[in-house]
Amino acid sequence: MLNISPHSLKDKIDTSKYKSFSLFQEIRADKVLKQLLLTFLGLVLVVAFLPWTQNIRGNGHVTALSPSQRPQELNSVIDGRIEAWYVQEGDFVAKGDTIIFIREIKDEYFDPRLLERTQNQIDAKRESLGFYKEKIDALKSQVVAIEENRQLKLNQAKNYLRQAELQIQADSIDYEAAQTNLGIADRQLERQKELYDEGLKSLTDLEKRTSKYQESLAKKISVESKLLSSRNKLLNAKIELNSIYNEYTDKLQKARSSLFETRSMLQNAQAEVVKMENQLTNYQVRFGMYYITAPQDGYITRAVSTGIGENIKAGESLVSIMPAEIDYAVEMYIYPRDLPLFSVGNEVRLIFDGWPSIVFSGWPIITYGTFGGEVVAIDRFISPNGKYRILIAQDPDEPEWPDALRVGGGTNGLALLDTVPVWYEIWRQINGFPPNFYTPENTGNENMKAKDKSDSKEKK
Repeated sequence: MLNISPHSLKDKIDTSKYKSFSLFQEIRADKVLKQLLLTFLGLVLVVAFLPWTQNIRGNGHVTALSPSQRPQELNSVIDGRIEAWYVQEGDFVAKGDTIIFIREIKDEYFDPRLLERTQNQIDAKRESLGFYKEKIDALKSQVVAIEENRQLKLNQAKNYLRQAELQIQADSIDYEAAQTNLGIADRQLERQKELYDEGLKSLTDLEKRTSKYQESLAKKISVESKLLSSRNKLLNAKIELNSIYNEYTDKLQKARSSLFETRSMLQNAQAEVVKMENQLTNYQVRFGMYYITAPQDGYITRAVSTGIGENIKAGESLVSIMPAEIDYAVEMYIYPRDLPLFSVGNEVRLIFDGWPSIVFSGWPIITYGTFGGEVVAIDRFISPNGKYRILIAQDPDEPEWPDALRVGGGTNGLALLDTVPVWYEIWRQINGFPPNFYTPENTGNENMKAKDKSDSKEKK
């Protein structure tokens, strides 16, 4: 075999003109490896000092920002039977459109003229109110008349009483005069007897004096009898006065009792009218509930109760409706350890299911396919899944969310926190430290700082 040294060929032939010689040249592996390591180390150092945006990831779903815009179920307020359907699933309904018509199943509402008959009862009861009012007016007039008659009778009886008192006074004076005259006649008769016994007076004179004495005695007895009669009249006048007062007081109390009783009956009748009017209103409202109407513009999504003739109970769900106008939001759930890092106004990047995206969580600038959001509410109690719910609305400074979003669609959120070097983030992850906390610019902390600065300036 011919042994040809490469050094001898290199001296005789120009190997640079032939490509095959370059393929078999000696390669120094240690030099290439050194260059690769230096290059990799340089790249690592450059990447280590690149800015990295810390973030917290959480899953959630699309919802409506306002509770009135979220899916809702229409319920029946009363028991009934489905009579007719006027919509199908997927139909659009405007506010007030009839969705279902139901029939009554309770026997107390079967009467087709129930409202008319109830109204007739109310009219009749109202008419009785007028009768009660007229009776009250009559009783009031009767009470006034009785009071006037009683006063007149009492005044008349008082006059009789006064006349009796004056008559007694007159008879008393006459009685005193009769007693005085009787005493005088008695003394004159005694002197006349003495003179007759002495023979100074005749028997005729004695008899005249005796007759005079008898007349005075008769006068005294007559006046005394008249005085007793006057006193008896006074007692009768007092009795008559009390009798009149008691008689008319009894009549007055009876009239007042009838008046109060009629007023009580009037109040009861008024209460019954109010009760019947309330019942009539309830009937009218109940009859209006036979038609289940749409509370707002929306789409019929699912019929819970189906068929014709199916009985339903009060409060039972009939159909679900999705509002047409929706301000979309995202419910995202985070772990309790991340809750202190969130506040209203935090920026969040959202990834919606069904929209392609390329995500670099630490470099949101080069991320593609995400949408901007802003935290608008944070729950103050933990959810059943052991996480806290935050509500995220569309960021007005970012592009609008897709029109094809639907409530209930899945989302993946990236809450952007502080910006740190990559080496710091790696060190934090290795040591298990939490992300850096920061406060949004529009929160109250910045306002407090600004206020403190202004106060310090004023003090200076």
